[in-house]
Amino acid sequence: MTGTDGPLPGDQHPSAPPVGRVRHPALVYLSGCLLFSTGAHFFIQSHLGTDPLDVFALGVLEHLPLTIGLCQAAVAVVCIGIWAAWNRRRPVLSPFLTFFLCGTLIDLQQWAALAGHLDLGGYPLVLLGALLCAYASALIIMSGFGIRAIDLVAITVRQRWKWPFWCGKGLIEGALLVSGWLLGGPVGIGTVVFLVFVDLLIEPCVRFNRRYLAIPDRGFAVPAAVAPATSTP
Repeated sequence: MTGTDGPLPGDQHPSAPPVGRVRHPALVYLSGCLLFSTGAHFFIQSHLGTDPLDVFALGVLEHLPLTIGLCQAAVAVVCIGIWAAWNRRRPVLSPFLTFFLCGTLIDLQQWAALAGHLDLGGYPLVLLGALLCAYASALIIMSGFGIRAIDLVAITVRQRWKWPFWCGKGLIEGALLVSGWLLGGPVGIGTVVFLVFVDLLIEPCVRFNRRYLAIPDRGFAVPAAVAPATSTP
């Protein structure tokens, strides 16, 4: 089971480790959600700026009586619609499970004041948060389930146009950042760190996991034998 209701069509990596050598993909996915929520919590507690999606959501709230959750869900719906149309696949719901699970974990960590127990300043929290979010994003993508909506579109850009993943993801989040800033959303150094470091580090983290931890890549690369029927004659 994957976040696309079937494995993503991707690059062929004959050297990818066999599935039997690693733990169940559910553990990879849940670990990714836990680490991502922790990284997001660190960003929030740094008080130095938030991620581009939240900048956009907060900018929209300056003009419309909505909530951050509704704004983020609307962006997810648009991204999933683009992914489905581009790949001629049914829209998927699993990214919303990731959205709900990570949001719930962030709320719990905010309540427990996890960052406060580390006694770190704002800048160390931002850097640690960026590392956790990047590595967590790699795990969620590699699990093949619940891939975040923006990442789904960025993966398609990578596969169809042969662009680096960070380029497609950066263009989407950069557009959200500029739009949110123009609408009045808050931008800080943490926002820039998220946009630059998280996007750039995801692919290296995937390669590290694949090579050194024997985690199979069900997001960027899948064996041809399990590619969707629409990709074969």
